[in-house]
Amino acid sequence: MGFPEQRENGMGGSPFGGAPYGMAPAPRNAGGPPPQQQEQPGPAPEGRKSRRARKQRAAELDTDTDTGFGIEPDAGFGGGTDTIASGDREASAPAPQSRIGWSPYDEGPRSRAPLWFAIGGVAVLGLFGGGLAMMFNADAPTPQGTTAVRQTAAPMPSVPPGKYGFAEDRKTDPEPITVKELFGTKKKFSVSDRGYEMTVTSKDKKCTDGALGDKLQKALKDAKCTQFVRASFRDKDGKVIGTVGVANLQSSKLAGKVAKSGNTENYVKPLAGKDSVTKFLGSGSGGAKISTYGHYAVLVWFQNKDGTKPDSKGSKRISEAIDDITKATVFKALDNRTLTGSPLT
Repeated sequence: MGFPEQRENGMGGSPFGGAPYGMAPAPRNAGGPPPQQQEQPGPAPEGRKSRRARKQRAAELDTDTDTGFGIEPDAGFGGGTDTIASGDREASAPAPQSRIGWSPYDEGPRSRAPLWFAIGGVAVLGLFGGGLAMMFNADAPTPQGTTAVRQTAAPMPSVPPGKYGFAEDRKTDPEPITVKELFGTKKKFSVSDRGYEMTVTSKDKKCTDGALGDKLQKALKDAKCTQFVRASFRDKDGKVIGTVGVANLQSSKLAGKVAKSGNTENYVKPLAGKDSVTKFLGSGSGGAKISTYGHYAVLVWFQNKDGTKPDSKGSKRISEAIDDITKATVFKALDNRTLTGSPLT
C-alpha cells in the first residue's frame, strides 16, 4: 500500500504525514492542469448549525477524489473509506479518524431523557405541593360567620333591683302560681332525717275562701289578691299537723299590709284532710303566722294533733316543722321566681 511522500516543508497535522488540517496535498500528475486549491472553511460560528448545513459544507470541500486525501463528507468520527493514490495505482485503505469540520457547537442526535426527567420532577413537585395545600386546608379551622352559622343564646334578662328581684312585683313576675309549683308532686319527703307527708291541697276560687277574719280578708282584697293556694301536712309521727297558704298579691308593699293584719283572729283557714291525722286540723289550740316574700303572702297554721296547747318543747317542735316544710316547698319555688321571674318546673 502506498503512502504519500512526506513534504519537506510540511506542517504536519495528519497522522499519515499529509497536509495539516484544512489544506489539501500537492497533486501528482504534473501534466494536467493544477487543481484549484481548496480552502478549508474557518471555525464554525458561534451558535448551533443544523445537520443540513454541515453536509453542504462537506460537499463543497470534496472537489477531487484523485488527489491526496479526499475526505468523505461524513468521515468526521469514522465510517467510509479514503481513496489513496500513489503513481498510477490506487488502493483503498481504512479512513483515518479525522475531526476536520467538527465544531463544539454541532448539533447531533440528542437524548430527551433530561427533558422528561425535568418535566417529571416538576409534576411530582406540583402534586406534592397540592397535597400539602389540601392537608392544611382540611386542618384549618372554619371561620365563624362565613361557612358556619353563628349560634348565640339569648341573653338572660337582668334581675331587677330589690331584695326579691323579679318577685318584688307582679309586673316583673306575672306568671300564675300553681299547686304543683309551690308544693311539688312528692307527698312524702325528709328534711334532716325528719319525715313529712302532704295529705291534701286546694286552689281556692276566691282569696277570701282561704282566710279567716274580716280584717285579713279586707287586706287581701286591697292588695289585689288573684290566687290563694293551700296544702296540709303531717309529721312522720303524726303528732304535728298544719296548713300552709300562699296569696298572690299585686306588690311587695301591699303584701306587707296583709302581713300586719294577721293576729289571733285573722289567719289562714286550716285545710282538713281525709286521713286519720290531718282531719283534726282547726280543732283546739294552734299557732298562726303571716310572712311576706316579695308580692306574695305566706300564711301558716300548725298545731298538735290532739289540739292541746303546746309546751315549750312542743312549740319548738312546731316551729321546726313549719321551717322544714316551707323551705322544702314554698320558699324553694319563690326563690326561683326571684331570680328568673318564671315558675319552677
